[in-house]
Parts: sequence; C-alpha cells; structure tokens
Amino acid sequence: QVQLHESGPGLVKASQTLSLTCTVSGDSITTNGYYYSWLRQPPGKELEWMGAMAYSGGPSYNPSLKSRIYIERDTTKNKFTLLLGSVTPEDTAVYYCARSRKVKTTPPYEFDSRGQGTQVTVSS
Repeated sequence: QVQLHESGPGLVKASQTLSLTCTVSGDSITTNGYYYSWLRQPPGKELEWMGAMAYSGGPSYNPSLKSRIYIERDTTKNKFTLLLGSVTPEDTAVYYCARSRKVKTTPPYEFDSRGQGTQVTVSS
C-alpha cells in the first residue's frame, strides 16, 4: 500500500520561499500511470489543487500559482518537493500531497492515497 508523508517548516515568513517534501513509500514515484499532486486548504476554504508531477517527470501547475510554484522530484529518494516563492499570509493552509491516476485540477478530486497534511503558517 502506497503511503505519502509531507514534511517541512510549520512557520514561514512573508516573502520567503516555502519548501515542502512528500516522501512516498510502498511504490516508486516513476510507476507508470500515476500522478503526484500538491494541494492545500486555507482556513475556511475548499481544497485547492496547486500542481502535479507525472510519473514521467513532467510537471503541471495551477495557472493562478504558475509564477511562484515549482515542483521537482528525486527518484533516488522517492520523493518530490514543492517550492512556493514570495509567500504571503494568504498562503497559510494545510498542505497535502496525494497520488492519483489522473490529474484533476478542480473538485471532486480522485486520489488513491493522500498524506495527512502539514500545517503551514505564513507570518507577516
């Protein structure tokens, strides 16, 4: 059974770059047909898709974040990393990584596995 685990700082200062890592166990992130996404849920708001990394290594991003987001992967360590630049307090949210058979950019999402999430607070 595949498991995903998010890790990173819980507190980031405004204007800095947020870096979160998703470590995957139970399957390779290069297994054919799977996509690994980052999502977030700000307080009182719905879950938002941020971007994804395909099994082939190709990334896709939410256009609203495209100028600030970058996703990279390390296949030797079976993990992928979210980089979000120029953060503001509006980026405060619970951040999740998840795996799916296809990329859905809006709800309802269809994941076969998702991490427990990690709280990130951006201080002004």
